[in-house]
Amino acid sequence: MNLITSRKPIQIQAWLESLRPKTLPLGIAPIIMGSTLAYWSGTFTLSIALLALLTAAALQILSNLANDYGDAIKGSDTEQRLGPLRGIQKGIISLAEMEVALKITIFICCLCGLTLIIVACRMPKDIIGFLILGVIAIIAAITYTVGKKPYGYLGLGDISVLIFFGWLSVIGTYYLHTNHFNLMILLPATACGLLSVAVLNVNNMRDIENDIKAGKNTLAVRLGTKGARKYHAALILIAIFCLILFSLLYLHHWTGWLFLLAIPMLLNHIKRVIHDTTTPLGMKPLLENMVKAALLTNILFSVGLILN
Repeated sequence: MNLITSRKPIQIQAWLESLRPKTLPLGIAPIIMGSTLAYWSGTFTLSIALLALLTAAALQILSNLANDYGDAIKGSDTEQRLGPLRGIQKGIISLAEMEVALKITIFICCLCGLTLIIVACRMPKDIIGFLILGVIAIIAAITYTVGKKPYGYLGLGDISVLIFFGWLSVIGTYYLHTNHFNLMILLPATACGLLSVAVLNVNNMRDIENDIKAGKNTLAVRLGTKGARKYHAALILIAIFCLILFSLLYLHHWTGWLFLLAIPMLLNHIKRVIHDTTTPLGMKPLLENMVKAALLTNILFSVGLILN
């Protein structure tokens, strides 16, 4: 009895590690940006924003669980991995238990997504379109590391993050609020997506040696250490350019430039990646740094839109 009781906190901790709650802000940041862009445009519905946030959080959790499951099956996460080992790798969570968790999370994703579509969509074409996008999002979350040819192992994770954490999330949320598409939203949507790609790239640079051994050909592996560093700088600089261009073209008040307060943090991050960090081990603290820089940029931009 004591053994069972003492094991419960360990299992709870293991599940929390697999759920990765610290990644949720990155998943909901595009929803916040899309909603504030809609608010700035004069159309905003609180129920739509909340349901979109719940759906995005559920999809993020599904992606995290599927990532652990797929990497465990393929043996990518070993004791030599510099990142934290999850519940399956520690032997605390079985594959069967993770499969059940995946099925439950898929159900939650479907429930949240369908409710969002019912509340937000009025036209049959919109209902069909978002149903298709929802199915694609669920499939993409799972097949990043699961399946015979997971696209995360082929170096396609970066473009997937740009699409789902940038273009689809931001533009899709904006459309659900406003029921129309505006080409100008592409600029902040691209910036949001590129900053998320930068987070993934730091993670992949940290794990580059282990991924090479495991046959996980991420874009960082394909580019090599030097190429991945230059690519990382380009991601951040293009994101900054997109936000600056949007502010120049569409925002006419100083509050629209609040995101500039995050620029020093982003530039310092680039400097550390290119010049100060020479080993994968040195990338460990830069992952959290990139997450904070991306969130700060997105939050300041969104606050600037509201005040604008």
